[in-house]
Amino acid sequence: MKTKPEQGKKELRGAGLSALRTAIGSHPFFRGLNTDQLNILACCAMQTEFASDAPVFRQGDVANRFYLIEEGRVALEFEQPGHGTILIQSLGAGDTLGWSWLFPPHVWRFSARASEPTRAIFFYGTWLREQFEQHPDLGNELMRRTAQVVVERLLATQLQLVEISRVAMKAQLQALQMALPPEPAVPAKKSPVPPSAAKPARHGARVAN
Repeated sequence: MKTKPEQGKKELRGAGLSALRTAIGSHPFFRGLNTDQLNILACCAMQTEFASDAPVFRQGDVANRFYLIEEGRVALEFEQPGHGTILIQSLGAGDTLGWSWLFPPHVWRFSARASEPTRAIFFYGTWLREQFEQHPDLGNELMRRTAQVVVERLLATQLQLVEISRVAMKAQLQALQMALPPEPAVPAKKSPVPPSAAKPARHGARVAN
């Protein structure tokens, strides 16, 4: 027989899972999944928050997390040695964050930082991979949806890097022009007086002594 505290904890946990299941099912990325699939995801999820400017994850670290953004904004950034930090994309409510946990070597290829207070649903990638092995239908569906997001993210990255390269090239040309010494001024040439302009002396004219 279960005691009242144990019964209360079970009810609270059940209410929490129900709220998570509802939040996951209403997120655009997971919209349309059936109840069993949402229950599996809810058991692997928890809600989390990030203060403004707080890191979500860092480029080069082990990738083992996945987020559904509910509120706020997250800056996806690429840290390029010698060139500082490059903003790749700004993500907001309804977006997903973190796909490197799906693909070897499971390392973050970008950094993520909350650009304003942010609330998200957080999944452990290792837990999800285990569930996908046990439930192939769910794994296949997630991979299909992931492929669409990854293509969009790669396109945004490509466009951003092209724009950054264009701006960097323009700045380098301007710096080069400023570094070059000024060309020496070429003196203006005096135009010769045409022969017809000189008036010859008339014959018999007196010359003053």
